[in-house]
Amino acid sequence: MVGLDVVSLFTNVPIVDSLELLSHHFGDDVLALFKHVLTSTYFCFDGQFYEQTDGVAMGSPLSPVIANTFMENFEKKAIEHATHNPVCWFGYVDNTFDIWPHGQEKLTEFLNHRNGLHKKIQFTMEKKKKKANFHFWTLTSTEKRTAP
Repeated sequence: MVGLDVVSLFTNVPIVDSLELLSHHFGDDVLALFKHVLTSTYFCFDGQFYEQTDGVAMGSPLSPVIANTFMENFEKKAIEHATHNPVCWFGYVDNTFDIWPHGQEKLTEFLNHRNGLHKKIQFTMEKKKKKANFHFWTLTSTEKRTAP
């Protein structure tokens, strides 16, 4: 069992790529609204105002939807183009849970494959043993298996 997590997802979601994905599902008028919201992000830190130039805003109700849309497409491409794939994969926004039967070397290759797909989206890996806690579920392995 392996957990792959995206490093700082919200601040690294590429806006241009996300708008391209959204353009396949929405008309120009709705897309213009998405573009306005996603490219007009200002915040105040330590008395200074800043403009966020990429990534989605932390705390915006739109951010999880955009991040999840981008990551669903990203993961689909990652799985389609990988040499070896997990036998089971569940993902939600910046976390995935994978069951990997192909051994450590191939797992490292798979992580490197995912990390090479987009310069802004990088994963870390957490291997789980017999009991795995992933935020909102707990899995316990009772069967010892070896990779084929």
